[in-house]
Amino acid sequence: MRAQASGTYPPLNRLKPVCPDVWIVDGPLIHFGLPWPKMPFPTRMTVMRVGEELFIHSPTPLVSELRAQIETIGRPRWIIGPNRLHYWWIPEWRAAFPHASVYLAPRIEEQARGRIDFDHFILDRDGGYPWDADIATLRVTGSYMTEVDFFHRPSRTLVLTDLIENFEPDKLHSWFMRLLIRLGGVQDPDGQMPRDMRRTFSARRPQLKEAVETMLSWNPERVILAHGRWYEHGGAAELRRAFRWLLD
Repeated sequence: MRAQASGTYPPLNRLKPVCPDVWIVDGPLIHFGLPWPKMPFPTRMTVMRVGEELFIHSPTPLVSELRAQIETIGRPRWIIGPNRLHYWWIPEWRAAFPHASVYLAPRIEEQARGRIDFDHFILDRDGGYPWDADIATLRVTGSYMTEVDFFHRPSRTLVLTDLIENFEPDKLHSWFMRLLIRLGGVQDPDGQMPRDMRRTFSARRPQLKEAVETMLSWNPERVILAHGRWYEHGGAAELRRAFRWLLD
């Protein structure tokens, strides 16, 4: 178990093919939460290609080897901050690819406290974007944050951020962290929306249910998550399982 307890998904900081025109990049651990305890979160970026241009979702660190790989598959055109917690490495991607457009979920500017000091667009609608022909956009709004989720139509790949988290117990370094993920409802193989996040949607439960039903109508084959083990097959069934507390 100790050998698996790094918490990450190596190899890190390199492109990993998922299906035609979709890649993931597994990044380093971050620590997030209350002053104590802070949970170790593995990070994950998704890259989708539209023509010769790249859609960069929730960027991880842009190390030189990764930049070289990125430049072999296309040109970064859109850099996406999908919710208020996923923005940290966007400035370095923007500096490396100044011709790319940055699109941010609502409230990232507030959260970033000056770290976002360049022109950008807000993801404030469900359509009218330059990637619409290949990638559907869906806003999911709660009282704490709006998460913007995406569906790559050609490959039936749904890309979520924090709406589902799925931590593998064997990758955590202590019994206490394993207890926290179980209590939080985010333990693999039954990862779900974290219970504290559910409370932020209590006043918007019908809208959340409508958003999940929209995702199910897309019938995704796979669901990529930012934190933990993602779902390579049976994506629609995994959605129904993870949101049974909402749909039943």
